[in-house]
Amino acid sequence: MKHIYKTLKYSALTLLAIIAIQTRIIAQEEVAQDSTMVEETPKAEPVRPAFESGLLFDNATTTVQPSRTLEFVLQHRFGIIENGIHDIYGIYGAANIRFGLNYSILDNFTVGLGTTKTNKLQDLQLKYRIIEQTRTNSIPVTVMLYEVVAVDGNPSTKWDLTPDTINPKSYKFSNRMSYFTQLVVSRRFDDHLSLQVAGAFTHYNCVDSVYNHDRISVSFAGRYKFTPQTSLIVAGDFPLDLTGIKDYKKISDKTVIYDKPNLTVGVEISTSTHAFQIYLASAKGILPQEDIMWNKNDFFQGGILIGFNLTRLWNF
Repeated sequence: MKHIYKTLKYSALTLLAIIAIQTRIIAQEEVAQDSTMVEETPKAEPVRPAFESGLLFDNATTTVQPSRTLEFVLQHRFGIIENGIHDIYGIYGAANIRFGLNYSILDNFTVGLGTTKTNKLQDLQLKYRIIEQTRTNSIPVTVMLYEVVAVDGNPSTKWDLTPDTINPKSYKFSNRMSYFTQLVVSRRFDDHLSLQVAGAFTHYNCVDSVYNHDRISVSFAGRYKFTPQTSLIVAGDFPLDLTGIKDYKKISDKTVIYDKPNLTVGVEISTSTHAFQIYLASAKGILPQEDIMWNKNDFFQGGILIGFNLTRLWNF
């Protein structure tokens, strides 16, 4: 009996030891699995871009193409439609055009170069996406910084560098420079609706003596996608009349007032590599600093121009 008792006793102790060891192993495996699950939890994925193209009329959108993508841009503006059928609503009138190339160095950084017919403007453009909206809304908006530096290449362009006359010897290359800096915030609400707002600062190194060098503006843009390839698009650029940054407070009766907003409405047709926009706009300029500083056309008083944009993407 003693041997049987001892055998049962040792067997019970052995069984308890085995159960304790097995329980500890299972607990360790569960902790390891939990740790693995924590480590493998995917990061919040960004939403699809709020806009089909990096360009909406003359405005930059927060859409930045993937790295190693080359984008060709063609922007065209006809004349004012006020003469009606006599010049086919501005098509026979004076036109403005810009060619540009943008290259995405990084997934969130693009560099662009372009040339514009009016004043033979040559421009450098930079787009840097700071943050990107996520599908979980942990980041609810996309924020982008946009910069345009332009050089007036028209040899006949002259400004009053002194109150009386121009001294050619004092005229410098820097006098032809202009700058546009903008902070853009967008949100994709769903598969149909996207909106963006922006604030910008425009500066011209040299202007005629009755105009200002600086101007602050606000802009908005929106897209409503009503078919897989087609969207209604609208935008508005509004220069602000801020006394604190004005250089000249008195303007003569003969001075042309360039302070009208650039209002634009149109339709966009897009594919994976192309975007085509046709629209009505009130500004003849194409670069954003031109639209903000030098627009005299009133959209609601017949100051309307027909325009179109075309973009094409290549991946390398």
